[in-house]
Parts: sequence; structure tokens; C-alpha cells
Amino acid sequence: MRVVVIGGTGHIGTHLVPRLLALGCEVVSVSRQQREPYQGSAGWATVKQVNIDRAAAEVAGEFGREILALRPDAVIDLICFTPESNRQLMDALRGHIQHFLHCGTIWVHGPSVEVPTTEAAARRPFGEYGLAKARIESELIAAARQHGFPATVLHPGHIVGVGWVPLNPAGHFNPDVFSVLRRGETLTLPNFGLETVHHVHADDVAQGFERALTHWGAAVGEAFHVVSPAALTLRGYAEAVSHWFGHEPTLDFAPYASWQETVAEADAQATWEHIARSPNCSIHKARHALGYAPRYSSLEAVHESLDALIADGTVGP
Repeated sequence: MRVVVIGGTGHIGTHLVPRLLALGCEVVSVSRQQREPYQGSAGWATVKQVNIDRAAAEVAGEFGREILALRPDAVIDLICFTPESNRQLMDALRGHIQHFLHCGTIWVHGPSVEVPTTEAAARRPFGEYGLAKARIESELIAAARQHGFPATVLHPGHIVGVGWVPLNPAGHFNPDVFSVLRRGETLTLPNFGLETVHHVHADDVAQGFERALTHWGAAVGEAFHVVSPAALTLRGYAEAVSHWFGHEPTLDFAPYASWQETVAEADAQATWEHIARSPNCSIHKARHALGYAPRYSSLEAVHESLDALIADGTVGP
């Protein structure tokens, strides 16, 4: 099978491409510019690298045709963020491919009513990103079920892996939070620290795409969560990190309205975006339909990333 991966050298693609090669697939990696994957492997030498400026090609109305010209049997789109972008690609590929896999997000849900949230839950997204991804999902699933377009949507959580900073126990991405916990200092969390975040290791996301590709009959026309087995509360997350560093946690709490005044504006906004959704998603459907079996818990995935951040000095003593 010839598989075109759009965004193949990014966080997910770094882990996905070697999995596709192991399946015996011929892989074409499409990216805006030539770059190395986050973690290299010998197999990458056999991958055809194609550089396409997606934004420019879409403006010219050529992106879908350029992907079709690569002669794919399957296309995995890891970097589509607007319905218009997805439609251009879908229209060009309709009738020409065996499988189309789109990378969504658990933010299609918005706030949950029951947790863990299943894929069948009513969509209540908010914010530009969540609304756009929910619209893409809706259009792809409708195209699959009503018109035979072979689409599958996979919804990752907060992606973690060696090479970038994970979402931290305060709900944002400033690595100083980990440094504070490493030193045993007091960390103040918003509210009571009981909002949730739901991580997933990038390789487990890649596994989800692999399983969807190899379980075509169960995957087409469906959406699946690809997250760790369980979400974390901010408080429990902070306590676990403190214990990794040999400390009993020293935590304080403040209402979000006052807490946001104590951190940078960008960090406060990132935290609001996460705690306002507080995702907690089920993987029951992916387990049973695709055989999805994540290797990492949320804490295990963060621990691996955090060890690398300590080693490179990003998280200080």
C-alpha cells in the first residue's frame, strides 16, 4: 500500500512513519519544508520526501491535485485545521483512494456532561479550533456514511513525547512549573486543581492510525478517541510530579480570576482553554473496534518527556 502522510515529520508522523514502514507500506511524507523527524530511524532513508507549501497550494486550488498526483492508496492528514482545507483535499481524492484518515482533536467535545466522554456524546465545541475540527469531523463522517468516501477520524488528546514540553500540572506549557516542583517549592493551582487534562504519547496516537489503517472495515465512517487510558486532575498530576522528585507536594489554590493575575497572560489563557474543557475521554470504542492498546499512561508519557527536558536543561534544578 502506498500511503501519503501529510505532516509526516511532525510529532505524530515521527512515530507513525516507522510503523507504516514496518507494515510494508510505501510511504510518502509531505511537509512544507525539508526537516528531520523528531526521532530518526534507519527506515526514513526509504521514505519519499515531498515539499509542498499547503497554504500557498490551497490558495491556488492545487493542493488536492498535488496530493492525488502522488498516487496514494491511503492518505493520512495530520495537519488540517479548517473545513475549507479539508474539502479541497476530499474533493480531489474522492473516488481515487482506499482510505482517508484525518487527525482531529478531543476538543470537538467542549465541556462534557458524563465522563469518561464517549464518541457518541453530543458535540458542544467552542473556540475557533474546536469548532473547525468538529465541522471537519461532521463533514467527513457524513461523506463516508452517505456517499462512500472512505474516511476515518482520530481524536488525540494532549500529545506528549520527547522533543517538546508537555502540558503541565497548571494547565499550560511553561516548563518553569516543572522546575518549581523539582525544587519542592509551592505551586499554586487554579480553583481546587480538580479540572482534568488528558494526555497521550505521540507513539500511541501513531498506533491508533496504524490500527485504523489495518482495520478498514471497522474504521471507515467512524471517529475514535486516541488518548491514554485515563485523564489526570491538575492536583493529582502535580502530586505525582512532586513525588518523582522526592518531595511531598506543596500546593496552594486560588480562584481562577485571581490566579490568572499571578502568571503570564499567555499561560493564563492556555490554562483557561484547557480547564474550561477539562477533557476526560473513553477509549472503549477504539479498544474494541481497532484493538487500540496504548503503551503509556498519561503519567508515563509525561515522565519520559520530562526526563528529556531535565537532561537538556529546559527544566532546571
